Amino acid sequence: MSMKYSDIKERLKFEVVKETENNLAYLTHYFQNPKNGVSKYYKSNAEKQLYKIYDKLDFVEEPNFQAYLPIKWDIPFPPPKKAKFEFVDLFAGIGGIRLAFQNLGGQCVFTSEWDKFSKQTYDANFGEVPFGDITKINEENIPDHDILAAGFPCQPFSIAGVSKKNSLGRAHGFLDATQGTLFFDVARIIEYKRPKAFLLENVKNLVSHDKGNTFRVIKETLENIGYNIHCKILDGKHFVPQHRERIIIIGFDTRVFNREENFEFPKMPEKKFAIKDILENNVDPKYTLSDKLWNYLQEYAKKHKAKGNGFGFGLTDLSGISRTLSARYYKDGAEILIPQEGKNPRRLTPRECARLQGFPDNFIIPVSDNQAYKQFGNSVVSPLFQAIGKEIINCIKKQ
Repeated sequence: MSMKYSDIKERLKFEVVKETENNLAYLTHYFQNPKNGVSKYYKSNAEKQLYKIYDKLDFVEEPNFQAYLPIKWDIPFPPPKKAKFEFVDLFAGIGGIRLAFQNLGGQCVFTSEWDKFSKQTYDANFGEVPFGDITKINEENIPDHDILAAGFPCQPFSIAGVSKKNSLGRAHGFLDATQGTLFFDVARIIEYKRPKAFLLENVKNLVSHDKGNTFRVIKETLENIGYNIHCKILDGKHFVPQHRERIIIIGFDTRVFNREENFEFPKMPEKKFAIKDILENNVDPKYTLSDKLWNYLQEYAKKHKAKGNGFGFGLTDLSGISRTLSARYYKDGAEILIPQEGKNPRRLTPRECARLQGFPDNFIIPVSDNQAYKQFGNSVVSPLFQAIGKEIINCIKKQ
């Protein structure tokens, strides 16, 4: 006997309400890994949760879901029936990197993400609720894996983030105790679990932050725990109509590869993209800027232009590519505005933001527009990471 994942969610009344709540994480990770040796990491806590709700269930004779596995995954991106490799997804967001590695045949065996709204989107698409605060996760409780992927928080290093924190008199980079030091949680997991390879992602400004000292510390930390490092700034514009530069850090375990992995970053496609190709045909008028907001943005741009600054709105050339989509897009949409004949420009819709990051149209957006803008602004260009992931996997196959 098996059941649809949607039926299980309904009967168990799944609801992601707290960033720190891991009960659903244990259950869903248990469901996703029934027979691959990974379930032992989740079984005990998952069954504790099943015992708690046992009396409320009318479809379970005993509090053990193994009899109902494999589950019928009625979600857009189910786990592979036969995995080619295993990976973990840290600082997972809404799963842009997971989507890339799953498309390559990978089984995700552990996921972590703090934001509860991102967890809702992640679960809607992948059938798994991520674990919460990475600083409170013991590395011993993470399953073995071939590849570790992590897009650790970029705000402490981004140009906008540094500028904002400077203006508020707050620390940035590694001095930001809440976000800047999360890299070291990634490092402790890598050192303990020793995946064959890892992929880390951050903003381009990480390389130049604090006169290069931040990046030097990151690189030396990873080398000191025994990994050969490959770094490159890549632009998502080769896969989607968006200028989005990110630093990619790839590491290979020297104990496994002896520095002979011969890894090369993928050659960037020459195909030209245009933002008009990702626009929806019939767009709700609510996405058109009000007269008040449009006038404000124009006056704001004039003021900064007079001061010699480059701040201002971005009225996009429909035959070209856009600026970088950011997590602040929900505020006014200023960096990417779509011109409209005879009326004020408009924001992108959440679906257009998804397309701008390379997500397919069957990717579910279960949250409000504002949350969706934040989520896609914080995400990655998924096809770019699929191309990078393919090269990592090729090295592992050759090893």
